[in-house]
Amino acid sequence: MERIAILAITKNGIKIAKELKEKFSSWEMFAPYKFSDDDKNVNWYTDSTSTKIVELFKSNNALVCLFSLGAVVRLISPYLKDKKTDPAVIVIDDKAQFVISTLSGHLGGANQLTNDIADQLNAMPIITTAADVNKTIAVDLVGKDFGWEIDDDSNVTKISAFMVNEEKIGVYQNCGRKDWWAGKLPPNVTIYPTINELKNSDSKGCLIITDQIVDNILLENAVVYRPPSLVVGVGLHWDTTKETIKDGLMSCMTKFKLSEKSIVRFVSIKKEKDVVGLVELAKEMSKSIQYFEKEELASISTPNPSNTVQTFEGTPSVSEAAAIKSSEGELVVEKQKFPPNLTIAIGRIQN
Repeated sequence: MERIAILAITKNGIKIAKELKEKFSSWEMFAPYKFSDDDKNVNWYTDSTSTKIVELFKSNNALVCLFSLGAVVRLISPYLKDKKTDPAVIVIDDKAQFVISTLSGHLGGANQLTNDIADQLNAMPIITTAADVNKTIAVDLVGKDFGWEIDDDSNVTKISAFMVNEEKIGVYQNCGRKDWWAGKLPPNVTIYPTINELKNSDSKGCLIITDQIVDNILLENAVVYRPPSLVVGVGLHWDTTKETIKDGLMSCMTKFKLSEKSIVRFVSIKKEKDVVGLVELAKEMSKSIQYFEKEELASISTPNPSNTVQTFEGTPSVSEAAAIKSSEGELVVEKQKFPPNLTIAIGRIQN
């Protein structure tokens, strides 16, 4: 996490907070000025704790509070929004016997922080999240460490309930890391090799890990994850516009039923100067661009080489060769032509 604050308001709490600061040096420590001992590692504040906790709650990714759980809840409750934006909150008692995951246990990382702190203090971690207690899959965390994005989180709560209640859960995956779950899968979870087998199963809920568009029939009881798996190869002229590239890309995504949420980057041939249209589109979509020299692309075997491209670019393929080389995988979309100045091919990264 980027910003973590420790807030202590008693003498014992400050002692424990200093111990934590020694273990986690990047964390910021705060305590009331009335207890100041001139320790430069502590931010001694003069305003009220009720004011300070709100400031820290709004400006940090996680907040570790060394005072009573009830007081913490009362102080932060007016400022709670949702689990996507609220910081992790951990509460530690005045004798460091218990470390309590209080808020944003999964998405905010409070559960992991609770365990980390408890290990350092030799205290008991208190975690009440059902998935953790039952040692089953946390639906809202699947693939998070690998950069996977949940397509639509409206079913997360429902499918999480199915999971912890040991209802039958089916999983289908066609891209992304296969080691998203360490160890043996829970007994109520079955992996299906094809989407049709999942559809025809008696699964009450589904986890679908794919860069493809999913049939609406499955979506009612499914959570869909989008791994960063697609690389877009682009062959273009120096004056090809952002609008032309975007229209061509969206045409490909629609035709081949792929999700733009799984696009990792654009790839193309290195020219004397960057094509403004491609740079603008990459910026608009918050994607990177990777360029290859013509000699690198010329060495790649592609299904649709072109003598014309060879003449003008010094390689028989740009879009397909770039997509294959960058993804180190397979083409899921062979070269699509958008005359007069654009070709697009899409590769899938193999994990």
